[in-house]
Amino acid sequence: MRLWSLLWLLGCRAAAWWSDDYSLDDAVGLGRQLDGIGAISGGGATSRLLVNYPEPYRSQILDYLFKPNFGASLQLLKVEIGGDAQTTDGTEPSHMHYENDENYFRGYEWWLMKEAKKRNPSIKLIGLPWAFPGWIGRGMSWPYAYPDVTAYYIISWIIGAKKYHDLDIDYIGIWNERPFNSTYIKILRYALDKQDLQRVQIIASDDLWEPISFFMLTDSELHEAVSIIGAHYPGTETVKAAQLTLKKLWSSEDYSTFNNEVGSGCWARILNQNYVNGNMTATLAWNLVASYYEELPFGRCGLMTAQEPWSGHYSVNSPIWVTAHTTQFTQPGWYYLKVDGHLKKGGSFVALTDGLGNLTVIIETMTRNHSKCIRPPLPPYVVSPQKAVFHLKGSFSKLKSLQMWYSKLDFSTANSTLFQSLGPKNISEGILALNLGLDEIYTLTTLTTGHKGSSSEPPPSQPFPSIYKDDFNIRNPPFSEAPYFADQTGVFEYFINASDPGDHVFTLRQVVTQRPVTWALDATNTISIIGNYKWINFIITCDIYIESNKGGAFIAGRISKGGIYVPSAQGIFFWVFPDGTYRVTRDLAGVDILMKGLSGVRANRWHTLTLILKGSNISGMLNGYPLWENITTHSPENGWAAIGTHSFELTQFDNFHVEAS
Repeated sequence: MRLWSLLWLLGCRAAAWWSDDYSLDDAVGLGRQLDGIGAISGGGATSRLLVNYPEPYRSQILDYLFKPNFGASLQLLKVEIGGDAQTTDGTEPSHMHYENDENYFRGYEWWLMKEAKKRNPSIKLIGLPWAFPGWIGRGMSWPYAYPDVTAYYIISWIIGAKKYHDLDIDYIGIWNERPFNSTYIKILRYALDKQDLQRVQIIASDDLWEPISFFMLTDSELHEAVSIIGAHYPGTETVKAAQLTLKKLWSSEDYSTFNNEVGSGCWARILNQNYVNGNMTATLAWNLVASYYEELPFGRCGLMTAQEPWSGHYSVNSPIWVTAHTTQFTQPGWYYLKVDGHLKKGGSFVALTDGLGNLTVIIETMTRNHSKCIRPPLPPYVVSPQKAVFHLKGSFSKLKSLQMWYSKLDFSTANSTLFQSLGPKNISEGILALNLGLDEIYTLTTLTTGHKGSSSEPPPSQPFPSIYKDDFNIRNPPFSEAPYFADQTGVFEYFINASDPGDHVFTLRQVVTQRPVTWALDATNTISIIGNYKWINFIITCDIYIESNKGGAFIAGRISKGGIYVPSAQGIFFWVFPDGTYRVTRDLAGVDILMKGLSGVRANRWHTLTLILKGSNISGMLNGYPLWENITTHSPENGWAAIGTHSFELTQFDNFHVEAS
């Protein structure tokens, strides 16, 4: 042995006298199988703006999310089964607005799943409803009133995914963060099997570990029907009842944290500790990509940010590279080694193998104040710099080196080191020694395929255009939603008005006619927002066509709230009704009235509304003529533009135009 090698080995052995030792040994048996690391699109229209990105930027964003050995290299993708209702940051359209209606091309989740599969054919797909169209409940706000009907609705989505998009759905959930029903779960399992969908596994209940675990322990049929127990925001902990089921345990929604360095610390910590503390074999981030207006609830709580399709600007945030530390060097089906996983001076590690000689070790030393997730509260703990010595045994004892990848989260200058290759780390006689600092991530692996992908620099950030027009005259729209409109209650879709021989053949139509089985507190009025939240002075013009004598429509500006807070949204709302009246209100509910009077508007006729917002002076026009002028109001001061309806009814919109100054 060369002298320097001997001195290095003696140094390692001497270090072991004051270092902490850990064993990596596959000969003692293996732990649970990894099911994957993934993210959630939906749960509130969180990918809404992504589809409107121009190329090549849209494909670049998708590469950072899904392309193997490039960026996050996600292994699981969970999407919302649209239910026509508000589910955090907007609504997603159902494939069945009505009982006799089926359309498997609405929305963007189909497209997103295909793009993910295009990049990674091995990615697993998960579907979960947050809300349901109103007909499911037969007039009740409860999807289990007729469980066979609900099962049919969900299975039609699974079959439609395959028939129209060649997508195999691997897992299906029950009802996001809402009560489960044992009878419904059993009927769903039975119906899946009858349709030769035995491969589709059921996840329940996408809420807490209990009571689903307790019910499974006392109901053998329910235990047989559920393949995976999924909990949300478990804080890396599980409960005894869940462990006793012997089922796979997933953190089926986690993270939800702003995607800065603290959010990255949160994500790094739970990716390891969900298994170390709770035996969870999959973790899914809400959300996949922050592609919704930032002022909506939970702005920038995605793994990366893409909220400016009008400019093409996006940012690859640090959670992408935190994810890569695990996903680029493991695959679903790999086994965790049987290790305690807790570093003695704080932090954690996991080790995984494919059983074919490959080994990957991921280490994190996230300090408490730099790794808080949005929920649950994080108990006090301390992490100190430390020396860790890993003893490689079993089939790993003959390894001579491991590739090392390194990240250091910097909270003072925001100049973090992210996913940097440090080359091979030598191993001598099965001993691997590391000096670990604070807020660091290490991956040590036999795999040599890791890669930090990069694309050309995206365009600079720009605000929403101050002048924007849309006549909705796209003959073959690639998506059912018009660009940049973000539905907050109701669903606004492209519509071909074949009965109109004039200028309004192609329009945007609000199509939800019955209050959905909601997840959040939907407004009683439908509304879709667009534009720049900072707008103060602007003019909105839009043609409207009310299809019912019981209806009503509005255009609005300075909308103050959206998402789950939309029922209490304020703004300046210009309403017209088919009884020939109009109203100007300061709230979406329509009760804070600033002005009202006669307009002459009738149903089944086109009318043009104009709303002029200039400082504290507000004016409105109908069909090009002043209807009311110079209402004075100082609140709210700024907000989005919007269109909407008085209740759930069919209404068309055309020739939308907004100009801000």
